[in-house]
Amino acid sequence: MSRQPDFLTLGHVTRDVQVDGSFVLGGTVTFAAQTAYHLGLAAAIVTCADAEVAQLLPTVLPEIALQVCPSPQTTTFANRYHEGFRTQYLYGRGVDITEADIPLDWRNSAGIVLFGPLTQELRPDMVTHFPRRPGTLLAATPQGWLRRWDADGRVWPTPWQEAEKILPSLDVLILSHDDLLPFASGNRSEADRLLAHWSTFVPLLVATDGRHGATLFQQGQPQRFPAYSAHEVDPTGAGDVFAAAFLTHLYRHRDPAQAVDFANCVAAFSIERTGISGIPTLSQVEQRRHIS
Repeated sequence: MSRQPDFLTLGHVTRDVQVDGSFVLGGTVTFAAQTAYHLGLAAAIVTCADAEVAQLLPTVLPEIALQVCPSPQTTTFANRYHEGFRTQYLYGRGVDITEADIPLDWRNSAGIVLFGPLTQELRPDMVTHFPRRPGTLLAATPQGWLRRWDADGRVWPTPWQEAEKILPSLDVLILSHDDLLPFASGNRSEADRLLAHWSTFVPLLVATDGRHGATLFQQGQPQRFPAYSAHEVDPTGAGDVFAAAFLTHLYRHRDPAQAVDFANCVAAFSIERTGISGIPTLSQVEQRRHIS
């Protein structure tokens, strides 16, 4: 990619271990950057990886600009799904990503910056050091700030203690209802109340909810949007695809409600095939939205 990125995303790329022991590349940055590219933006990733994955990345993501910091390990997850619920194990973790790892020209030129932590690899206060310039969007998908793991690698939820301090530095927060249910005793209404509270600290908050669609919160007020029908093959990464699609549409059109509907459509495509292969083009999305 010769020009400076429109869309910059930071976080761990992952080895996602499959049932047969093989792995595919994953992580928020992988799904989000590929989505932004498919929707017409120049995209870039800042991440870390071991030598094998670092060599593989340019082949898997040839259109994406890459800043890959060396790491003894690549973050490695195994995801197991049962009746719509995921149990996750962390078998390896890459090194932390710091501000020094981000090329200065990328940081100053990107119209969208997405913080996509998976294993606490980005300090939450990093977002406070990015300039909020007119027309740009600073966003986060905070799942990695809502996770801990035990000695066996089993991933568990942990409260995001710094949320109210960090959110005012963002333009958009995007997360899943499932990320908050553990802190709401599994009660969706309680989760909605926490989301509504958080939305008073950030201009836009979007909560995805799988087949139930997504909810846009603005200053505590919710607006719900139905999901598009889809034949689910692989839900991994759908939330990250949604986030990138929402930000891309919002960046271009500045209409949050339309951006949620657009992102719901893109996410529906993404779950109908495995990995990043389901991410659609802009023309495919426009055709499906027109038909709907």
